[in-house]
Amino acid sequence: MRQLPVLFFEFLRYVLVGGIAFVVDFLTLYVCREFVFQTPPYGLYIATACGFIAGLVVNYTLSLCFVFTQAKDRGKGRSVGAFCVFGSVGLVGLGLTEVGMWLGVAVLGLNYLVVKLGVTGVVLFWNYLGRKVLIFR
Repeated sequence: MRQLPVLFFEFLRYVLVGGIAFVVDFLTLYVCREFVFQTPPYGLYIATACGFIAGLVVNYTLSLCFVFTQAKDRGKGRSVGAFCVFGSVGLVGLGLTEVGMWLGVAVLGLNYLVVKLGVTGVVLFWNYLGRKVLIFR
């Protein structure tokens, strides 16, 4: 029971870090889609991947510094293997993001920025749980 408040506050820090990473992701998506990769239909998906990768780098860095800070977690995320696992969880998240973007934009005809907001909520939980279980257990 004592671990529950620790996990709760850790998750709150993860949400804050995720919010910062999301802003980087969202802005990168917007800039890449509107100014770099304008060619339909693949431009959106390339821009989505660029944004996701930029957000992943920010998330990794800030997660090590501010989220998974318990004494037992300090060294776990700083190895090459841990980064590979972190990146692999991120790749699954990227896959979920790309599928969500395709469903929202191509199938449902929604605005890509609105779809990105919704997809991010789902991927946030996947990323936290995947990283917590696979790296910082």
